[in-house]
Amino acid sequence: MELYLSSSTIATAIISSIALLAFLHHIFFKKKATRNPPQAKGAWPIIGHLHLLGGPELPHKVLGDMAEEHGPIFTVKLGVHEALVVSDGAIAKECFTTNDKVFASRPKAEAAKIMGYDYALFGLAPYGDYWRQIRKMVTLEVLSQRRVDMIAPIRASELRASIKDLYDVWVTNKMSENAEMVSVDMGQWFGKLVVNIMLMGAFVASDFIPYLRFFDVGGYKKDMETTARDLDNIFDVWLKEHKTDSRHEDDQDFIYVLMSILQGASEDEFPGFDHDTIIKSTCQQLLVAGVDTTSLTLTWDLALLLNNPKALQIAQDEIDEHVGKDRLVEESDMKNLVYLDAIIKETFRLYPAGPLSVPHESLEECIVAGYNIPKCTRLLVNLYKMQRDSNVWSEPHEFRPERFLTSHKGLDVKGNHYELLPFGSGRRMCPGISFALQELSLTLASLIQQFVLKKPSNEPVDMTESMGLTIDKATPLDVLLAPRLSSNMYHVSA
Repeated sequence: MELYLSSSTIATAIISSIALLAFLHHIFFKKKATRNPPQAKGAWPIIGHLHLLGGPELPHKVLGDMAEEHGPIFTVKLGVHEALVVSDGAIAKECFTTNDKVFASRPKAEAAKIMGYDYALFGLAPYGDYWRQIRKMVTLEVLSQRRVDMIAPIRASELRASIKDLYDVWVTNKMSENAEMVSVDMGQWFGKLVVNIMLMGAFVASDFIPYLRFFDVGGYKKDMETTARDLDNIFDVWLKEHKTDSRHEDDQDFIYVLMSILQGASEDEFPGFDHDTIIKSTCQQLLVAGVDTTSLTLTWDLALLLNNPKALQIAQDEIDEHVGKDRLVEESDMKNLVYLDAIIKETFRLYPAGPLSVPHESLEECIVAGYNIPKCTRLLVNLYKMQRDSNVWSEPHEFRPERFLTSHKGLDVKGNHYELLPFGSGRRMCPGISFALQELSLTLASLIQQFVLKKPSNEPVDMTESMGLTIDKATPLDVLLAPRLSSNMYHVSA
C-alpha cells in the first residue's frame, strides 16, 4: 500500500521537528550553563583556601598543583570571596573577549584604598566612568607610542648614566684590588635604574575576611598608612614644583602633560576625585605597575642568561653583527635583534612579573567554558601555569629562546596570543606595554654589548622565587662584570 503525504503534512512535520530540536538544544545548553565549576579540595570554614595560599609554597604554584587535579578551570574560596582560577589559553581568551566587559572590574583591597588614594589608582579602580576617563587620558597622552618615542633620548641618557656608574665601579675596583672583574648586585642596579616599590603586594587578611579590618593582622595596615603618607609627600612636592616652576612646561614632562589636560576638564569628566589626587595617584600607578615589574623582568633576564651562557653568547654575537663595537646600541637597532627579542619573550613566559595576573572581578553573572560564574566572582589567570603548559610548549620548564624563532615564531606579548599574556589582555590590559618593551630591550642590549658578564662561581644562579604580588628573585643577583668596549664608549676619559 502506498502512503501519500500532502505538502502541508510534510511542512508541519518539519516545523515540529525543528521546534523539538530547538527545545532539546535549549534544555541541553541551559543545563550545561548552570553547572558550577569544580571547587578545589581542602577549604576550611571561614578562611576557605587561604591556609594553603599563605603557606611556604608560592600561591601560583599551589594553584598550579590544584589545576593538575581539578583541571584548567576551578574555584577556590578566599575567605568570604569566590575566585575562579584559569590556567588555559582558550579559557583565558573567553574571559578576555566574550566576557571582557563582565570581568572589567577589580576586587577591592586595603592597599588600593590606603595607598591608592581611596581607589583613585586607575589600575586598581573599579570599572566605571572614572576608570574609563583616566585610562583614556593615560593611554593617549602619556603611554602612547608617540609619547614613548618622544622621550627616547631621556631613556637613553638615564641608561647611559647608570652604565657609566657600573664602569666607574669597575675602574675603582681595578685600581684598588687589581681585579679584572668586579662583583655587582644587578638586582639593586636594576632597582635603582627603574625605582623599585614592593609594598603593594602585601597579604592583608581583611581583604578576604572583612570583619578582621578592625584588627591590623600582621601590622600591614599601619605600614601601608605610613608608606602612603611618605609617597604622598613626595608626589606633593613634585606637583608643587610643577605649579610654580615654568621650566617644567614642555610636552615631554609627564606631570605637566597631566596638569595641562586636567586644567580645562570639568568635574563631570573625572568624577569623584580632585585634580591633584588624580595626578598624584597616576604618578604612583606608573611607579607601582611599571617600574617594579620592569626591574624584576630584567633581573630574571640576566639570571637566565648567566645560567645559559650559550644563549648569552648568541645575543652578544647578534649585537656585534648588527651594531658593532664602535657605537652604542640604540632603540632603532631593536628590530634587527631578533634573538634578543626571543630572550625577553622566553623570560616573560617562564617568569611573568605578575604570575597570577592582576585580579579581575565579575560585574554580573556569566558563563565561562560552559560553567555558570556568579556576579562578584574574582578571576585569577594563572599565567605561570598556563605559560608552562606542556600541551602548548615543548620542554616547558626549560629556557629555550629559539622557540620564538621556530615553533612559536610570530607570537607576541600584546594580548592577542592567549598562551602568552604577561601584560594581560582585554580592556584592563597593562597600558604601559610599549614603554616596558623598549625599556627592557634597550637596557638588556646595552648590558650585553658593553660588559663581559659571568657568574661569581661555577654554581648555577639561584632561581628561587619570593612571595608577593610580583614574582621577585629571593636572593641577590651577584654578577661579575668587566667592560668589553673601549673606555671612550663609557663617556669617561681614558
